[in-house]
Amino acid sequence: MQHADDWQGAAQLLVDAARCLERAGAQCLLICANTMHKVAPEIEAAVKLPLIHIADATADAIKLKGLQTLVLLGTRFTMEQDFYRQRLEQRHHLRILIPDEGERRILHHIIFEELCKGEVRPESREIFYATIARLGAAGAQGAILGCTKFTLFVAQEKPGIPLFDTTEIHARAAVDWSLGGH
Repeated sequence: MQHADDWQGAAQLLVDAARCLERAGAQCLLICANTMHKVAPEIEAAVKLPLIHIADATADAIKLKGLQTLVLLGTRFTMEQDFYRQRLEQRHHLRILIPDEGERRILHHIIFEELCKGEVRPESREIFYATIARLGAAGAQGAILGCTKFTLFVAQEKPGIPLFDTTEIHARAAVDWSLGGH
């Protein structure tokens, strides 16, 4: 549906799932994919449950580190469309950089043609870290791993700037919420 630009259809699928979860007694919702937060407003409008938004949880982690300028890596949808970047910029007052067109195209390809298929190629990991390094040299103080699949690339070595793994951050925010931090 993403590649077919059928965001309305995707929203309806997630709204239906959210309603089922609400009826089953869920107390909050998470969308466990950065890109699918594009339809978060539709889900929030359809149910009474709070939605722990991955971009908000990530912004909170970034602010705890005192950083202001970040590179956002993810699918082309996440990097190029406003739903994610705009939320970080307007709601959280962060400065968000994105890779250049060629890098965005390559990262998108890596996500859908490799990582989604369970393939973690060393040359793709090198491209990923080279993109972070280039944008770090251009002023990014940290990198937002705005695709849950990028967790597969996170290695012990650090690229010189902090990485914000949205998968881990989102999971921790859900645990904190569940333990009464809401």
